[in-house]
Amino acid sequence: MSPKKPDPDKINQIVAEARREQEQREKGYRERALRIYPHVCARCGREFSGKRLKELTVHHKDGNHENNPNDGSNWELLCLYCHDNEHSRSLSSYEAGTQLTNGDQGPRLTHRPFENLKALLGNDESKGEE
Repeated sequence: MSPKKPDPDKINQIVAEARREQEQREKGYRERALRIYPHVCARCGREFSGKRLKELTVHHKDGNHENNPNDGSNWELLCLYCHDNEHSRSLSSYEAGTQLTNGDQGPRLTHRPFENLKALLGNDESKGEE
């Protein structure tokens, strides 16, 4: 007996809902970070205002997107370019297994957007994979 294929409409609905939730979560901590910190990239020092303010992003220092303390201690504002560069460096050192100064083998990636996908798809779809 072949496993039942997941319903594409259900998958699209789940993905759309996950994206909406992520946008709402990001909007909440982004708005707080923009109230707390000056609108300056913490890496390159460029200032942002007006329409260009959307180019300023919130970077989680510990890599955990769920760690959003009210005082903003886990955030820093980075421009799109510095934010991309920061994540590229983290992934490169992780993939290469670079020894970091604290003895770790690489950054711990804690954000898992699809962690509960199997449960969201329902029991019928997951039975064929066991």
